[in-house]
Amino acid sequence: MNENNKIKNFYIPVKSYIIEKAQLIKLLICDVDGVMTDGLVYMGNDGEEFKVFNAKDGYGIRSLLNNFIEVAIITGSKSKLLEIRAKTLDIHYIYQGYNKKILAYNDLKTKLKLESQQIAYIGDDLIDWPVMEKIGLSVAVADAHPFLLERANYITSQPGGKGAVREVCDLILFAHNKIKNK
Repeated sequence: MNENNKIKNFYIPVKSYIIEKAQLIKLLICDVDGVMTDGLVYMGNDGEEFKVFNAKDGYGIRSLLNNFIEVAIITGSKSKLLEIRAKTLDIHYIYQGYNKKILAYNDLKTKLKLESQQIAYIGDDLIDWPVMEKIGLSVAVADAHPFLLERANYITSQPGGKGAVREVCDLILFAHNKIKNK
């Protein structure tokens, strides 16, 4: 396929070079706030924080893991709730409190013995860019910061917390021939 060819019947038409990049992916790294959640922070009267996660995203993550594609989380925030969510999904690589996400990325890359082109990252804000510019497939959620929207390889049709992670999981699975196109 040449670069102008597009896969139709997906969430949005996808250029063939994106599929080619996705074929190489062995690790998907996800940001949390604004990607796995809608970016809103709910606070209780006692300071308790609440986050809403999308079950469809969770299914996509489990599908990747079941197909031997690793998933990791790198986030600038810290949350016990996130640890619980990651454990529920069998995500073993979780880096919390990393304002310099490149440090966590370098650690993951070394631990998993991966090359940059084997890694995808989905983010929504400026803190994500230092990693996104280094990897094989950079993805911005539909409601990401304009800086990322201009530079990402792929922009999801769905906003953060509303199925964007599932869309990327499906894209990777499709590229690996684990989901069939009509």
